[in-house]
Amino acid sequence: MQELPPYSAVVLAGGRASRLGGQAKPQLEVGGRSLLSAVLDAVPGARRRVVVGPPQPAPGDVLFAREDPVGGGPVAALRAGLAAVGTDVVAVLAGDLPFLTAELVARLRERLSADGVLVVDDTGRDQLLLGVWRTAALRTAVGDPDGPTALHRALRGLVVHRYRPEVAVGAPPPWLDCDTPEELAHARAVAARRTG
Repeated sequence: MQELPPYSAVVLAGGRASRLGGQAKPQLEVGGRSLLSAVLDAVPGARRRVVVGPPQPAPGDVLFAREDPVGGGPVAALRAGLAAVGTDVVAVLAGDLPFLTAELVARLRERLSADGVLVVDDTGRDQLLLGVWRTAALRTAVGDPDGPTALHRALRGLVVHRYRPEVAVGAPPPWLDCDTPEELAHARAVAARRTG
């Protein structure tokens, strides 16, 4: 098997979590570990792991960056995170994916042949914060501070492949995120069933 090129990871963890009462969402726990820890655990081989968001508990090798303006959304967050990336390939991940795995990140890296590859969920929806990209192409797409602020618009000009991972019956999908109290409770229940 051909060796994959080095990669970095940018984790977007700076949202306001208004639907969760403004709690520090990346530090909420599912299955005995924080959401941020789950995502960072899925990229152990990254040359650099960059978390875009406020300083918070994380391994010592993690770099923190802040979007400008703070709260400026995913395009601004990506711009800030990419400034710290020195590899030609970058994984871009939401900071609230408790069931993300290193295996899925590796599969995405294997499938990178255009500007980017991202996960498509079981409804056919693109998961824009669950993908692997050519760093230069992504920098160009989000580099203009006066450009689009919606991520799907910023990425519109890129050649993107889509990947729908197989999910075993009863297993949680890797795109399951925790934006609302109900989603968080569901993720915790799923994790409890898996360890119970």
